[in-house]
Amino acid sequence: MKPETKNLVFVILAIIGGIVVLGWALKIAFKLIGIAIVLGVCVLAYIIIQNMVGKGR
Repeated sequence: MKPETKNLVFVILAIIGGIVVLGWALKIAFKLIGIAIVLGVCVLAYIIIQNMVGKGR
């Protein structure tokens, strides 16, 4: 193979690999954001319930 062809193959493989890694990172990021939102809603509900009850005192 010519050196130009080898470089092109490596560039194409690098681009494909970058897209795969980016997709994997985004999937993890959105899972973490979802967990954070659920935890935030739970904490908010707990605070609202405590204020409605009067903190049980």
